[in-house]
Amino acid sequence: MKAIGVVTDSHSGITQKEADRLGIMVLPMPFYIDSACYYEDITLSREEFFEKLDSGAEIATSQPSPAEVMQLWDKALKEYEQIIYMPISSGLSGSCATAAALAQDGPYEGKVFVVDNGRVSALLHRAVLDCLELIEEGYGAGEIKEILENARDKMIIYIGVDTLEHLKKGGRVTPAAALLGTVLNIKPVLKLDVGILDSFKKCRGLLKAKKVMIEAVEHDIETRFQEAKDRGELYLLAASSASEDVTKEWVREIEEAFPGMKVMCDNLSLGVSCHTGGGALGIGCSCKPERPR
Repeated sequence: MKAIGVVTDSHSGITQKEADRLGIMVLPMPFYIDSACYYEDITLSREEFFEKLDSGAEIATSQPSPAEVMQLWDKALKEYEQIIYMPISSGLSGSCATAAALAQDGPYEGKVFVVDNGRVSALLHRAVLDCLELIEEGYGAGEIKEILENARDKMIIYIGVDTLEHLKKGGRVTPAAALLGTVLNIKPVLKLDVGILDSFKKCRGLLKAKKVMIEAVEHDIETRFQEAKDRGELYLLAASSASEDVTKEWVREIEEAFPGMKVMCDNLSLGVSCHTGGGALGIGCSCKPERPR
């Protein structure tokens, strides 16, 4: 039996295929589409999700049931002595708090370590990779949980939204504001910082939104993450729910703005895409977690 395994959920954007390559497990998130339940990357593909979203279907995210969480934990604990579970930020979903409570129960106490480091999508994906590196370096499960949670504020991501329609459906903007924003070609930029997704700035057009996001990350690096960058311990991230061509162009623009820095690009997770819709673009960064020894 191996010592420590890693389990995350599909809010990380990690597919089942990628999970197999990494040697981890991914809990598929449930989505209700016109009242029918689908599971991400199991009974619902990315292409099907956006087809249904674009057709006007009613789509709602949902938490996995405690039984589904425990079933995957039980499977992982047949292979590993301990597991580190890395779900979506507690600031975005109640599923993290539910998992933390379950981990205190008899069968899982001391065996399951739930990490809440305020992340989702590309940021959560990067944290999973950090976790795997820490395991390889010989840290214990409790130490890794502490290291990852101590890095909670060492990240940022901005997401430029191409349409206001889905923010309107989710109640984040009023119908009147959405209509006016569409007429004026307003592209809102959202910001995820320390686990909360919030409004950052409203821009006239996508070109302006992209410029604002790049400048925001430049400012964050200069004021918060310069030391990490100088040490070569700053990861640059991109995320997208846009087409392949648009995504490639976005990555190219980021690489031009940050010469010499490698960009890890992810599909924006479906849980986030449910609110942003297609055509969204994101940019962010994450620091390598500090080691205590």
